[in-house]
Amino acid sequence: MSRRIALSVAAGVVVLGGAGAFALAYAEEQPPALAHSTARYTAPEGDRQGTFTFTTEVTASPGLKSLKVLAWPADSSLATTEPTVKEMAGAEAATCEPAGADTVRCTYKTGVTGAEAEASPRGAWHVAVLATAEDGTTTLDDKAAGFTVD
Repeated sequence: MSRRIALSVAAGVVVLGGAGAFALAYAEEQPPALAHSTARYTAPEGDRQGTFTFTTEVTASPGLKSLKVLAWPADSSLATTEPTVKEMAGAEAATCEPAGADTVRCTYKTGVTGAEAEASPRGAWHVAVLATAEDGTTTLDDKAAGFTVD
């Protein structure tokens, strides 16, 4: 092998190695990513309790530490101020199960009593979500999903 070819190959290896290291470092710094978020509200009826269920898939290469969920009426004060990371830290946590290499499927479900349903504002609601990765990076989506209370 000629010296020129050997130097070209060595330079290519260095460039590709550097690009790979950069890509790996960049991937590790990515905040959690939400996908396939859905919300479902079923009103109580008769003696049957209603339910609110939120599901989402979260991809976080360092792993997911927690997922907090907050449902809020679209015509509330949160429509202008939007929930903050600090406010979301006190929200209720979802339960998460592995769904792939760096992905978990999270579900939050709660019952809704007749009294709660009567006291709830009618109309559009949003679901705010705070995903926190093991490395401390966060993703806050104040409108990850929506539903309607009739």
